[in-house]
Amino acid sequence: MEMVIEFCVRSSKAWNNIEKGLNDNISSSRVGKYFKLNERKSCFTREFRAATTTFLAMAYVITVVSTILSDTGGTCPIPSPSPEEPNMEYDNCISVVKSDLIVAISLAGMMGCFAMGLLANLPFGLAPGTVEALFFIAISATGLRSKLGRLIPPSVRLACAVGMGLFMAFVGLQSQQGVGLIGPDPSSIVRLLSLKSPTLWLGIVGFLIMSYGQAHEIKGSMIYGILFVTTVSWFRGTSVTYFPKTVDGEARYKYFKKVVDFHKIKKIAGKISLSDFSKGTTWVSLFTLLYIDILATTGTLYTLAEIGGFINDKGSFENEYIAYLIDASVTVVGSALGVPPVATYTESSTGMKEGGRTGLTAVIIGIYFFLALFFAPLLINVPPWAIGPSLVMIGVIMMRVAKDIEWSNFKEAIPAFITIILMPFTNSIPNGIIGGLGVYVVLHFHEWTAWLVKLVLKPRKKKEIESDAIRADNTSEIP
Repeated sequence: MEMVIEFCVRSSKAWNNIEKGLNDNISSSRVGKYFKLNERKSCFTREFRAATTTFLAMAYVITVVSTILSDTGGTCPIPSPSPEEPNMEYDNCISVVKSDLIVAISLAGMMGCFAMGLLANLPFGLAPGTVEALFFIAISATGLRSKLGRLIPPSVRLACAVGMGLFMAFVGLQSQQGVGLIGPDPSSIVRLLSLKSPTLWLGIVGFLIMSYGQAHEIKGSMIYGILFVTTVSWFRGTSVTYFPKTVDGEARYKYFKKVVDFHKIKKIAGKISLSDFSKGTTWVSLFTLLYIDILATTGTLYTLAEIGGFINDKGSFENEYIAYLIDASVTVVGSALGVPPVATYTESSTGMKEGGRTGLTAVIIGIYFFLALFFAPLLINVPPWAIGPSLVMIGVIMMRVAKDIEWSNFKEAIPAFITIILMPFTNSIPNGIIGGLGVYVVLHFHEWTAWLVKLVLKPRKKKEIESDAIRADNTSEIP
């Protein structure tokens, strides 16, 4: 027994020495200096863990977005209604479109992450998710987005982090994208689902693994939890398998067995039409979504920068202008490829919790997206009950920001609270930001009005005093 313990101790020391040597060599190299690893108190293995965690938390976008968009019909011609006979040609077209989307999403995510890492040196993961690409470039290039980010009051900005954490935890608890603890209820919005679900308890085990790791400061604990649940779920013939003997399960398993697969985009790339821009409803929809997304994506970027400790005393962060411009510019790539334009994902906070502090994290995430072009059969089959626990854990982590909100001041506390509760309860981050800002403006309107009146009246009073003095002088000179 003593020999086994001694062997384990020696192996651990040997691995630590290898890890330290690797980190020291990379930190002192051109790569380390470019990404400022020492300056930001990070190292290669920490950035690698952070990137792996973020990508695993983001990987669902590959299958979720491809499924949602392919369900719309994509570029496939609408079949004539015939419920009696299935349209095989249309079904085959949809299948090709979904494969196209998987490749396009991976390409867009790869380019977005490379740009954010290499040019802005920030550990943020990007993937398809928003709209209005060209307009985003315009407001980013003019510096308007960075000004909007700084205009968000500190209380609302801090509340955004808390609200996003609750929003992600709420998603992680649901049945579609999480462990399946709660589900929709027509009478009370949500309800507690059956506690007899095997996948629920497997997800809880994954969460406990992450919790134990976090409590004992074990590096990479979120990855361990995700990998454990995923590995167990890949075994067939169990009550927790992700490949049950159903139509969907068989289809997933058939694709999973390929392990490596590469598909060329055939039907969605370059399919851009401007014909509907002659309609007024198109412009109304465009600017409505643009307004919401400006607040959402700008707020997300700024909140992530604050969580990472990048915000300085002036309320800005290093390479802020470049980050906003990248976030907007890469959206054009997504549109050209046929997917929703690219945006920074809140799941980046998972990797930042693992220590990601430089653009090296984003570059490694980009490499993972590149590998996804070939290993999509594995990546898109990470079950939701494996990802859900990590989203709940992020909720725990982001709640700590709540202590910095000035709760004793109701002019700050009420907008912050509205921001926090609206995000999970309305299932929308933009709604929380808009609601919080609206309440903040109303509560501070009297102060701003008084300040403006005072500002306007001050010069007039000064002029009146001067004119009175001149009039008095002129009067005294009269014989």
